[in-house]
Amino acid sequence: MHYPTNYDRRAKRKRIALWAAKIVGIAAAVVVIFVGGVGVGNGQISLQRSNASNKSLPADLDYTSVEQLYDTLKANYDGKLDTAKLLNGLKLGLAEATGDPYTTYLTAEQALEFKRQLVGTFSGIGAELGQDAAGNLLIVAPIDGAPASRAGLRPQDILATIDGKPTTGMSIEEAVSKIRGPKDTQVKLGIIRDKKEQLKFTITREDIKLTSVKSSVLDGNIGYIQITQFNEDTAQLVTAAAQDFKAKAVKGVILDLRGNPGGLLDQAVRVSSLWLSEGKVVLQERRGSISVATELANGRSTLQGTPTAILINEGSASASEIVAGALKDHNAATLFGAKSFGKGSVQQIQNLAHDSQVKVTIARWYRPNGQNIDKKGISPDQEIKMTDDDYKNKRDPQKDAALRFLRKK
Repeated sequence: MHYPTNYDRRAKRKRIALWAAKIVGIAAAVVVIFVGGVGVGNGQISLQRSNASNKSLPADLDYTSVEQLYDTLKANYDGKLDTAKLLNGLKLGLAEATGDPYTTYLTAEQALEFKRQLVGTFSGIGAELGQDAAGNLLIVAPIDGAPASRAGLRPQDILATIDGKPTTGMSIEEAVSKIRGPKDTQVKLGIIRDKKEQLKFTITREDIKLTSVKSSVLDGNIGYIQITQFNEDTAQLVTAAAQDFKAKAVKGVILDLRGNPGGLLDQAVRVSSLWLSEGKVVLQERRGSISVATELANGRSTLQGTPTAILINEGSASASEIVAGALKDHNAATLFGAKSFGKGSVQQIQNLAHDSQVKVTIARWYRPNGQNIDKKGISPDQEIKMTDDDYKNKRDPQKDAALRFLRKK
């Protein structure tokens, strides 16, 4: 059996639309941008191998009972039925029947929002919505500088109500449709923080252009890179920052992945490659115990050997965890902050008729040390919690600890 080489993968990636291939998801369930897109660890490699555990399934489903239900509704329902909505409901139900919250059906409208999210332009409040093991909707990662972040939403906040309506039993997609809306309109969110404090937020929606990378030099000789999401231009921007740091002879680098819900998988691999020598394992994908793909470091390792501190927190997920895990396992970085979110499965986007799509879980990803972090996260080498007082007074003890660490190098 032939598995694609890096060269094969790069060639194939050029033939596949950036936004329509593979996703390394987020959260303990599904993560969706509040505008309806999904912003989590996408890659560009297609896995078309059949799943052995499904070989016993029939070639086609028996839709007799479905037709009976349709005929009954058509004959008896007191109201107007919409054919498109009925078909979308069937498709959504098939995806949900897997029991996997990451396997979801996207209507044409949702697929379009997904595309916009991956290129970093969308309208909404700028936060990731997820679901915990108990079925609670929660905030995964408010995007830095976006309305949700400015309003004070934090990772792990439980979303209790939307415009006064309880979210109990509400699906991710339903919540997203209620939260998104035109620019300059408002949405009211009821939040439960730390499982006890009840808060209310009124947030005005905006058109958001996401800048995935910000960089600067701190204290004259410490490079700082913040990645808010792994978009199609992220590796290019981080590479430029790395080259600038080398030219300025920085003595250390802080890589800030806090509140980063993920993004494009190939971008995460390319960013990791700036610290790792070519051929080092970044992650492995498995179906059961069978390895189906291995992503290796490639390109110039501009920052290899540079003392590096990575900042992570509860909002660091998916592609962020790939980078943090790879650099930690290869002793290329030290982690500071709080345990990451914990998302270790891989999804793939498949195009369907009428511009709709389905996102399917196709594998699990494993760190170079062989661990899968799903629902476990990655623990920092030095744990530093942000307190309410820190948030209110705009203090950053996690970043301060990383700076102290690098100054001693």
